[in-house]
Amino acid sequence: MTDRTHLLAPDVAFRPAELTDAPAFATALTRNRAYMRRWEPVRPDTFYTVEGQAARLTALLADRDAGRAMPWVLADADDRVIGGFTLSGIERGPFRNGRLGYWVDEGHTGRGLATAAVRAVCEAARDRLGLHRVEAATVTDNAPSQQVLAKAGFERIGTAPGYLHINARWRDHHLFQRLLHDDPPAG
Repeated sequence: MTDRTHLLAPDVAFRPAELTDAPAFATALTRNRAYMRRWEPVRPDTFYTVEGQAARLTALLADRDAGRAMPWVLADADDRVIGGFTLSGIERGPFRNGRLGYWVDEGHTGRGLATAAVRAVCEAARDRLGLHRVEAATVTDNAPSQQVLAKAGFERIGTAPGYLHINARWRDHHLFQRLLHDDPPAG
């Protein structure tokens, strides 16, 4: 376990995603495809393949290396992917902001893993990335995700009509933010 890996439960680790996670992501996303459909964009079948996940992770890791994103994985004791968390759209300067997206395997919901991982993302955003704010959005009827954000210290700041194209239609989203500190921007 590296200093960038956190145990969120005795059998669950939260760690940076790597390209070698592509097969495990493909398996987990395929397993959860029907469950997550109501909260996800319509994806091509290739998204759920190892090659599709390798392409997605390659792009995310390039964004990580450029300072624009941070992808993490929830993994069980056998290092199988059971969730994904991404801080994307990272902006510096006076904004110092990132956008949070996440999912947890249907078989692992209700354990507090999402809340613990969202808190870990916010800690990394503050301490390692020097961000001031993390934002997130949920489909208006996604009460479980809204509860996760509230427990992790986010506040609802509004509702955006037709915010994202989810499950084949434009969906309204509740918008959330968590302010991480009040320090002035570094450098």
